[in-house]
Parts: sequence; structure tokens; C-alpha cells
Amino acid sequence: MTARHAVVSGASIAGLSAAFWLRRTGWEVTVLERAEEFRDGGQNVDVRGTAREVLTRMGLFEAVKEQNTIETATVFVDSSGRVRAEMPAGTDGATAELEVLRGDFASTILRNLPAGVEIHYGDTVSAVDEEAGEHVTVTTAAGRTLKADLLVIAEGVRSTTRDTLFGDDVERRDLGVSMVFGTIPRTAGDDTRWRWYTTTGGRQVHLRPDNHGTTRAMLACTGNIAVRDRGEALRRFRERFADAGWEARRVLDELDRSRDVYVDQLTQIRMTTWHRGRVCLAGDAAWCVTPMGGGGASLALISGYVLAAALSANGVEDGLAAYGKWMRPLVDDVQNFPRWVLRFAFPQTARGLRLRHLADRVVTSRLLAPLTAKVTQVADSEQALPPITVPQA
Repeated sequence: MTARHAVVSGASIAGLSAAFWLRRTGWEVTVLERAEEFRDGGQNVDVRGTAREVLTRMGLFEAVKEQNTIETATVFVDSSGRVRAEMPAGTDGATAELEVLRGDFASTILRNLPAGVEIHYGDTVSAVDEEAGEHVTVTTAAGRTLKADLLVIAEGVRSTTRDTLFGDDVERRDLGVSMVFGTIPRTAGDDTRWRWYTTTGGRQVHLRPDNHGTTRAMLACTGNIAVRDRGEALRRFRERFADAGWEARRVLDELDRSRDVYVDQLTQIRMTTWHRGRVCLAGDAAWCVTPMGGGGASLALISGYVLAAALSANGVEDGLAAYGKWMRPLVDDVQNFPRWVLRFAFPQTARGLRLRHLADRVVTSRLLAPLTAKVTQVADSEQALPPITVPQA
């Protein structure tokens, strides 16, 4: 029997997970990645809930654990850096047992892909033609023509291929929060804790340690100030955080010099279906949950396994339907957080900030800390992972 062929567009966590498991189940796999080379760097992600089981089945649990950042705890600080409250850490605490950088996580999967996965960097999907439901032909910007049984779009939240093929079915829900992330030099004052500072005007400053001798920084605020032009975006953040206090000025000064800066306007992607014909979506292209929901990397990892498992037991049409049915409750649970969470996380007034400080102390108290830890448990499905059929050699 001729092996089925899948084209995967996107070589981050969702795309690499899909490539890993599809190849493991006997598919021929071609991966396309827009970047000219593997994209390293990035901020903290974590492996939670059902994703831990998927990672174990990949045989990569210890390999990812070895890439852990040195983060030991999550603390809320005031303008002088004094700790006001501490979040629980642990297997699924605010600082998870598996707390790694996105690039380290993705590169671990990349290094351990089964033999036979073909990756083309610097190339993208330019056209898709479905042939009477039997095959899908992908034409790439570099001039490749790939005839496949399946196209997996794992390009990220602003996927152009998704928008072209699914059009009006894509709902973008702007959360009204702008963020800028970057890698900055570590100083003697930085430690092994995630330090989280909140002030009035809907502003936050975050500093997190990494395992590369640097510090990962993030500024977040309400409003729509994230634009594509890096210089203009940083100018807007500097204006917004001019009087924020704590380490805001240091972060802004270092971001001006950093080579690893990413600006984002938090936007959820919601869709009624993640497949059409022989095309399916995975990861942020399908259901971006944003850092506010959390668990995006875990959902991306899980999606690759569930997709391959569903297809290993069914034809393409029924397999994609089974994939969507299994993933839907898990995604909905993460996406549907209450809207008041945003107001609580980003207080605008001094009164709101005092209430936030009080709530921080209450939810991190010895009495409620176990309940708080449960709130951070995402991507944890009550469903058993579907069985996967691996072809015999």
C-alpha cells in the first residue's frame, strides 16, 4: 500500500508535533516553514495536563525537562520589588514543573523527529487545489508542487493560508491587550523567580529567568498599541509606561537594543470547524487561546497526537471529524475564561489596584493556595487519549 502523504505548513510546536506523529503512524510528511531557518528564542511556555502524557509517549519528557528554565516560583512585587504574594509552584502551578522556552521546546521535537520527515525552510503555501476530494495539491512560493492526502495548517494566529481557505469562518476576538516580549541582559538583581508587577492604568511588567544566562521580559497593557513596525511599537510602549515604575524603564531601554523582540495584540481565534475537505488546522491557527488563557503550547502538542491517532483509525474525512470532536472541549475550556479576569488582571485605578493586591493575598494564602493551583491547570482533558495505530515494519 502506498503511504499517505501530508504537507504541514508551519514548523513550530503544533506543526512539528503533527509531523512527528503522522510520520510515526506511517505517513510521508513534508513540512514547509516561512522562516529561512529554525526560529529559536521566544518566551516561556509550559507543558501541562494531557500534554505531559503526549510528551511521555513521544519519549521526550526527560529531554524537555533538561531544557527547563531556572524559574523556581512566581511572585507578585510592588514598585520597590518587594514580594507581596507568591503563587504556588509545582506540576501545574503558575511556574510549572516543565517550564521551558518556546525555542528550546520546539527544537527538542525537531531533533527527535522520526527519520523521513522532509523540511523546507524559506517556503510557504501559495495555492491549494483540492481534486474532487481525493487529493490536495499544494503549490509553494518557491515553485514546488506537492500532491498530498492532507494539508495541515499550523502557521500561527495570523495564518494567511487559513484566512484564504476558511475566510468568513474565522472569528477574531480582540482581547484589548497589547504585549511586547523580549530577551534582555541578566543583572545581579535578577533571581530565579518570575517577578510580576502590576500598576494603575492597566499595566504590567514581567521579568522571568531563563537557562541561557539572560532574562525574558514582557510589558503588557490594555489598549491597542501593538503595531507591526518595531520602532513605532516600542515608542508607544515607552509613552504608555513612562511613569509605570519598578523595572519598566530598564526593560524599555534594553528592548531598544534586543535582537529578540515580539509585539502582539492579543487575539483569540474561534472557529466552528477546524477542517474542510482534506485541509485541517492545528495550534494557534485553529484556536489561539493567547497568554491570557494559557496552555497554548500544550494544546499545540496534544493536537498533533490526536490528529494522527484519529487518522490512524479512520479515513481522512472521518479522522478529521474525530480529531475536532476530541479537541473541542479542551480548547473551549481554555478559551472561555470570564471577561472579568481581564479587568482584574489590569486594574485602571488606584482603588482597583488595591482590590487586586488584596485578592492576590487571599488567593495565595495557605488556605486557598491549593484551589489557586487548580485554576492554573489547563489542557487537562477528562477524555483518555485516543489509541494510536503504529504500522508494523
